Amino acid sequence: MKKIVIASSNPGKLREFQQMLAPLGIEIVPQSRLGIAAADEPHATFVENALAKARHASRLSGMPALADDSGICAAALGGEPGVHSARFAGGPPVGFPGGREDQDRRNNEKLITLLDGQADRRAHYYCVIVLTRHAGDPEPVIAEGRWHGEVIDTPRGTNGFGYDPYFYLPEFGRTAAELPPEEKNAVSHRGRALAQLVAQLRVMGNAA
Repeated sequence: MKKIVIASSNPGKLREFQQMLAPLGIEIVPQSRLGIAAADEPHATFVENALAKARHASRLSGMPALADDSGICAAALGGEPGVHSARFAGGPPVGFPGGREDQDRRNNEKLITLLDGQADRRAHYYCVIVLTRHAGDPEPVIAEGRWHGEVIDTPRGTNGFGYDPYFYLPEFGRTAAELPPEEKNAVSHRGRALAQLVAQLRVMGNAA
């Protein structure tokens, strides 16, 4: 597999996938470049949504496809936003297309509001990555990763995206948005899942 369709249009995710898969000599192609629209994500679990997105991209491109589903899970909210993290505050207001930054801002505002007065600020990011070699692949490659931290009320840092400015890491004394990309990729939920995926791909390559 020298070329893989990425079932995402999120620029932050695409950068991280590119950085992690480059050492394997794998070229990533965003599905938007092929005119493939985003798949529906109606499922209640991360793995089901990721699998649906990967199969959708594989089917329409005729190529191997990689998809992830990820989000932040707050302990005090019973695991919410969870699979709803990307649209936690709902879609853009009618008549105002907004954009990724506006969506992130509204999502974070809702999370901070719901956690107001809560003593338990523990949260973790979760990521599952699914790679399908073709749309009907009966043995998709699946990898996952978790990243534990706390939600703070005041954003810090300009790196990262999504909930990163509010996701505080006690062991670093910084938020995810304050970490340099290389450092973040080594320890983040997506970085850990990607590392697990890369390890599986290496084993598959050696066995081929």
